[in-house]
Order: sequence, then C-alpha cells, then structure tokens
Amino acid sequence: MNAPNTLLIQAIELQNQGRLDEALALFNICLQNNPNDAAALYSVGVILLKQGKAAQAVPLLEHGVAVAPQFAPLWFVLGAVRQALGQKEEALQAYDKALEVRPDYTEVLINSGALLRELMRHQEALERFNRVLTYDPNHQLALGNCGILLTEFKRSTEAVGMFQRLLAINPNYDYGYGLLSYERLHACDWTDFAALQEAIVAGVRAGRRACKSLAFMALSDSAEDHQRCARTFSQHHYPKAEPLWRGERYRHERIRVAYVSPDLREHPVGHLIAGVLERHDKSRFETVAISLGINDQSRLRGRMEKAFDHFIDAKQMGTRKIAELMREMEIDIAVDLAGFTADSRTDVFAYRPAPVQVNYLGYPGTLGLDYMDYILADRFVIPPEHQRFYDEKVVYLPDAYLPTDSGVKISERTPSRSECGLPEQGVVFCSFSHDYKVSPPVFDIWMNLLRQVPGSVLWLVSRNEVSQGNLRKEARARGVDPSRLVFAGRVPLVEDHLARYRQADIFLDTHPYNAHTTAADALMAGLPVVTYMGNAFPARVAGSLVHAVGLPELATKSLAEYEALALALATDPARLAALKARLQANLATQPLFDTDAFCRNLEAAYIAMWRRSQLGGAEDALCGT
Repeated sequence: MNAPNTLLIQAIELQNQGRLDEALALFNICLQNNPNDAAALYSVGVILLKQGKAAQAVPLLEHGVAVAPQFAPLWFVLGAVRQALGQKEEALQAYDKALEVRPDYTEVLINSGALLRELMRHQEALERFNRVLTYDPNHQLALGNCGILLTEFKRSTEAVGMFQRLLAINPNYDYGYGLLSYERLHACDWTDFAALQEAIVAGVRAGRRACKSLAFMALSDSAEDHQRCARTFSQHHYPKAEPLWRGERYRHERIRVAYVSPDLREHPVGHLIAGVLERHDKSRFETVAISLGINDQSRLRGRMEKAFDHFIDAKQMGTRKIAELMREMEIDIAVDLAGFTADSRTDVFAYRPAPVQVNYLGYPGTLGLDYMDYILADRFVIPPEHQRFYDEKVVYLPDAYLPTDSGVKISERTPSRSECGLPEQGVVFCSFSHDYKVSPPVFDIWMNLLRQVPGSVLWLVSRNEVSQGNLRKEARARGVDPSRLVFAGRVPLVEDHLARYRQADIFLDTHPYNAHTTAADALMAGLPVVTYMGNAFPARVAGSLVHAVGLPELATKSLAEYEALALALATDPARLAALKARLQANLATQPLFDTDAFCRNLEAAYIAMWRRSQLGGAEDALCGT
C-alpha cells in the first residue's frame, strides 16, 4: 500500500473516532498530494459541515463533483452543505444528481424528502420516502415521514397504519405513540384511547420523547405536564445558537416590532390578528411581517400585506438568514405567532435576533425555551399560581389575551335550517371545533344531552368521511341515532360561515383542548358557549372569552357542571333566550370585541417590554402588566 493511501486510511480512522481536527489535517495533506481525491474531498466536506463551516466546503465540493461526477457521496454532501446554507433549490439539484448515479441512495432519498417537504412539495416528498421503503420496508425514518405526510394529505387510515408498523419495529421511536394517538384523534378513531393517553402521560413525566407538545394538548389538562413536554421537545429540536444580538442599544424613533408567522393568510391566526395589525399606532410602532407560509392570494393575505410597514416573504429563506435579516433591521421586539405549530420556524429565535422575544397567540402554552422572554396571556388562561409552569415571563393583558377583529361584518342573510342540513324543529347543539379536539369523555356528555333532549341534534364540522363515519359509529354505540349528528360543509366566506351560527342554540366546547378562534366566532355571532375551564392554557381559553364578553357563568368547573348547564339551557327556552339577549347586548359594551382597545393594551405591553430591555433586563415587575 502506498503512502497516500495509508494517509487516507489514517485520516478516515481519526474521523470515525471523532478526532475531526486531526483528521482534517491529514485529509488536507492527501489533497495536496492529489487534489482530485474524491474520498478525501467528500470527508473534508463532511467535517466542515459538522464544524459549522459549510461555506468553506462549497468550492472543494464543487471541484469534487466536476472531477468525479460519478462519485455519488460528493453530490450528497454538496446537497447537505447547500441545504445548511439555506440554498434549498441548489441542494435539491445536488441530491438529484446523487440519485442519478445511485437511485437507491437511502440517505439522499431521506434528506431530499425532508427538503421537499420543507419546500411544501409534499407529494414529491412522499414519493421519496416511499422509494426508501421499496428498498428497506422497515426503514424507521421513512415510515415516520410517510406517516406524517399522509396526515397532511388527510389520509388518516394509511397514516395510522404507517405509525403502527413503525411502533411494531421500534416501540421507543421518538414521539411515535404521540403521532399515532394524534392521528387517530384526527380521524375520531378512539381505539385504545385511554391506554395510549396513560402511556403518553407517563412517558412525558419520565422525560421521554413520548409526544410532540402540540398533540399533547389534546391529551392532558395539566399545565405542569405541558411544560415538561414542551421542554423535552424544544431541547431536542431547538437548542440555543450563538446570539446575533449581543446587548446593543438601538435608538429608533419608533419601536420596531416583527411578527414571525406562517399564517399571515387565510388561517385562524390570520383572522384573529388582522384587525390589530391594521390598528397599530404607526407614529409609535414600525411593524414588520416575516411571512413563513404560502401566499394563498386570499383577501386576508391582501389585508396583511397592506397592514405592515414592511412585508417580507421569507418562505424560501434559511433560518439563519431570516435571523440575520432581523438583526440587520434592528428589530426591537420579535413576536413568534406560531410556536410549535405547522410550518413554524422557532429556530429563528434560537439565534436571538432581537432584544425582546415574545411567544404569543398561535401556540397556547410555554415553549420551554430560555431564549423566549415573554408570553402574552390573561389572568384566566394563566392564573398567577400557574406562572411557574411557564419558562417565559408572563405579561398579562387586561381582558382576554385572544384578539378579535371587530371589522368583520357577519352576512345579513341567515341560511335556512334546511340549507344547513338541520331539522326544522328541535334544539341544535353546535361544536365546530377540529376533529382532534373531540375527546371520548366529552363525546359521552354530548350523547347524554341528545338522549335527554328529544328532537335535538349535534351540529359538527369534520374534515373527511372517515372521521364522520367513526363519530356516527360512536354515537350508535352510545344508543344515539347516528342521523342526529349533522355535519356542516365548508363555505368560502367567513361572513357567511358566521351567519350559520344563528341557526344553532348552544355551542358545546371541547376539553382538554378548547375551541379558540371558533369559540370567539360563535360568541361574535351571538351563540352562547358552554365550556369547562380546566387547568392548562388550552383548556382555559373559552373560559377567558366568556368572561371577557360578560358571561362568566358559562365557564363551568367540572364536566358534570358542564353537562348540567348545557342541559338546563337546552330545556329552558326562556332562560336560553334571555342569555342570548344578554350576549347580543354585551357584544357592543364588553371588551372581547373592542379591537381598538385591545390594540392599545397590546401596545402598552410592548412599550413596557421595550422599556425593560432598555434598562438591561426583563424583571418580574413586568409580569403585572
């Protein structure tokens, strides 16, 4: 064996031992002897990538693929380097070149599948992961990613099957039981619900990666357990990075507030926040949108683009590039409107691009991250005695934390009962929450109500025929005619959707994950919301809303009280009518739908945060805001 080959082998051994600096020195000697050594070029690229020096690797790898285009690993690491630099399309091109050489290159299929998913090209991503399964039917990452993508296509039965296969291979797969449970909830498939719930809660309390934190909110009503789950999830996915802001003091004429969100479009968060964004005092605040999601060309997207001083479409930007841009813009307050929800980029905040970083609205709970300074709340969703369950400092808004848009005008025309698929007579119980929020204990109560109120129906929304079929099956199992479940279809305009609520009599909230936007919609339309105010943030939102609209008696303290109140209202038409009249009168006088006042209160909170940052800290005194 000649000396160069011996040197290469020694370098690879050092690399495998994790002695990267020593290995890099030997690989560089190899390249001095032979600048076209594909194996050495590949290894140097891998080491530089691991050391966070991706940019330095690019010219070496570009040279490598030019001199050795049939060496697929070079294309693979070039793709990984481009991806690390946020050059997504270039990364995908390199991955595709690797696959031209080696169609069964599993690592490339996995990486490129993940990248295609990030680029919202979900069908192509699913095809890549399925290709992996043709070569290795038990590949765990491929099974997990296939399952997750199938959930996005609302192919619940197939997704559940993927997760079951995955857990049969590896019962300890990260978040595996949570993935299975959450997708079953989306399909209203309550197979083994109690056993899964118990196992997941036990896993969370043991510090295991049992469930992603958003999914856990549909399973637990413990603020303490929510914090445990969020910490486990965030420490795994969003470790702190080297900060970009290092204590500099900005001197701006206006406070610069950036809203970071994938949902500045036709989305519940967009509907909630639009009116506030339009009302910001532009003499005191300069507003910046960091839009992470698609441009859906909707009316709401158009409103968003006009509401901000600067609207930045950052969907294709890399995480660090977004953070660097925010630092260059000298953002004073960065607000994460998404948290751990779909298409969010919480890792932007890991770089500390702004002096003040705020968790607000899109995610109802703590993020478990020490680089998020504040969470905006009210005293109902986070009572003072619960502050210890939040890693952020709690800043209280004076009424409800949830914003509403008083500019929305409900359609004057109310569709008839027959148009809504409802019977002409009888009490209409309504719950337009997502399928995954419907838990078996609450459904038991709903069926009890239908049995006790003759002629009544339950008006629901449901995303597909699978969940509708499962709900009808569950009704039949509880002795209720499945035809008494009526499913509302989608309507394109929110004004028309809100008008439908006038045909309902009582809105029944879900637990432990309340209706949030949907509860606000119902109240705006004059429909009373009966809720059970639990112990964790997502189980207390509807209770916050009914307090802010002046009807605190609608927030019960147990499932038994919840059922009793709903039954009492359904069987006492005069009491229900009086309650609806009070609600209608309160819409104009109570704070819930006063968007102007809400905006001023939010701005007061921002000013307090900004002033505190100017003094060099975020002391507890701010928590009383």
